[in-house]
Amino acid sequence: MLGGVLKKCLLILLVVVVYQNWGKIERVFHPSQVVSEQTQAKANVVLYATEWCGYCKLTRRFLDQKGIPYKEFDIEKDALARKAYEALGGRGIPLIDVNGTLIRGYDPDKVLAALE
Repeated sequence: MLGGVLKKCLLILLVVVVYQNWGKIERVFHPSQVVSEQTQAKANVVLYATEWCGYCKLTRRFLDQKGIPYKEFDIEKDALARKAYEALGGRGIPLIDVNGTLIRGYDPDKVLAALE
């Protein structure tokens, strides 16, 4: 009985870990979708987000899939990040600073355009 419960718990844990890291896993299987190394080298991306936000999760997954390096700040857990977010006029999340261009909300096309 205990073995069955343990197996179910491990399976659930595995599913959660795979879900949270799907962008990184997908990048391994689809390297052609990664942006060029030159674009990666000049990328200066800062993501202001929260842990619970669905669009923030989509943004993380997109950046991971494309191989775009970024720094993330949780505006609920980090007071300095919250101040920086507010200084940028932070209405809504995610707020993405791509090489000085502010992008509000989940918008992959704008992120890629700002990286060019």
